[in-house]
Formats: sequence, structure tokens, C-alpha cells
Amino acid sequence: MEITLLGTGDAVGTPHVGCECAQCTYAKKNGIERLRTSILIRNDDRTILIDSSPDLRRQLLQNGSPKIDAVIWTHGHYDHFMGFGEFYRVQRIPPVYTAPQVMEYCGEVFRFLIHERHEIPVYTPFTLFGLEFILVEVTHPDVYTCGVIFSDGKVRIGYTSDTNEHLPDKTRELLTGVDLLFIDGLFPSSFKKVAKHLNYEESVALATELKAKDFRVVHMSHYLPFNLPHQGYDGEQFIV
Repeated sequence: MEITLLGTGDAVGTPHVGCECAQCTYAKKNGIERLRTSILIRNDDRTILIDSSPDLRRQLLQNGSPKIDAVIWTHGHYDHFMGFGEFYRVQRIPPVYTAPQVMEYCGEVFRFLIHERHEIPVYTPFTLFGLEFILVEVTHPDVYTCGVIFSDGKVRIGYTSDTNEHLPDKTRELLTGVDLLFIDGLFPSSFKKVAKHLNYEESVALATELKAKDFRVVHMSHYLPFNLPHQGYDGEQFIV
């Protein structure tokens, strides 16, 4: 199984349009970006996308223009599903897998485009191309949001791009001991108790508490510098 971070940024990305802060200036000077967060999974010559970001066209072009065989949505925020329209006239529209509450909203937005819908209740395992997936509830007020846990039977990967620290007990149990965790870390540690997200310090603490064997902070804003330990970066790949 191969996993690629297509993007590691928040809703506006880095550099932020019109911003001259230290991080945005550094990013522009060095030609680097944080596109909106999503991940690509390759297994058995099939490709699965978790979250279809507004940057999807660029993300696919930058990663060899893979054909996407399935899409999993975590929630109905713009930066996590609106890129689905990029499939129009590009490839066969891939089937979508998500929780019923998420499909109710996102599926209505793309009612003209989605041809195959799979509403999967949370905590119910389902299989795609040799991998087992489980949607798990996370806490991202006030939008119903899921994380994703997936496994090839040997390693377990967790993805919780938008959440605060108040994970449901069942989600916490399933995430404990994952081999690799992608975790929300929107702001630097100077931003305290952000209701909808984790700051960097909180994300590191939660990954440690969950006993993740390795982790990467994703969904990062332009307030975060580029040199912190365990930060994910666009294009980073993992062979597991």
C-alpha cells in the first residue's frame, strides 16, 4: 500500500492569497505550498481518494494523473469535497463512499454528477480493493464529521483531518495504536482551545496519547512555520 499526501493545508491554503506574513513569504520565496488536505491511497493497482479538495486538478497533475477508482468523503466543508467536480469530462465518475449524514449534504450539491453512492454507517467496516475501511465519528462543531481508519490486514492507518481533542470513546479506542496517524493541527500552540480544531501542541499530545507509532500533522494554516517535527508536507509518500 502506498499513501501520498496530496495536500496538507487548511481551507485557504499556504501561501494565503494577499498575505505577506513570514510563512507565506517563505513559501512564495521557496516555491512551496500547502494545498488543501487530502490523501491518495494506492493498492492492488487501484487508487482511492480521501476527500476531494478544491485543488484536486493540480494535485492529480502533480502526482502522475492517476485514475481515481473511489472517493471517500469525511464531511461537508468546501475544502474537503468541492473538488469532486474536477472529474467532469476527465474520467469515469468514481463511486463515493461516506456516512449518510455527509451524503445528504454533499450528494445534493453534486446530484448531477454522482452516479454511484454508497452510504456507510459509522463503525461499519467495508472493503475496497483489498483494504478494509471504517468511518469513525470525530468532533468538529458544528458539522457532522468522520475520520477514516484503513488497513491491509498488516498495518492500520488513521486519518482525522478536522477534529478537536474530544473524540468519542469508540473512535479513540479504534485509533489507539495505529501504525500511522494523519491528524489535524491547524494553528500554532499559541492559539489556545480552538473549538473546531487542534493546535499543533494538542495534535502532538493526542497522537502521543493514542500511542500512534508514527504520525503527521496535516490541515495546517499559514500561521504554522515549515520546520516543526512530524509535520506532513505536500507530496510526502509512505510505503507500508
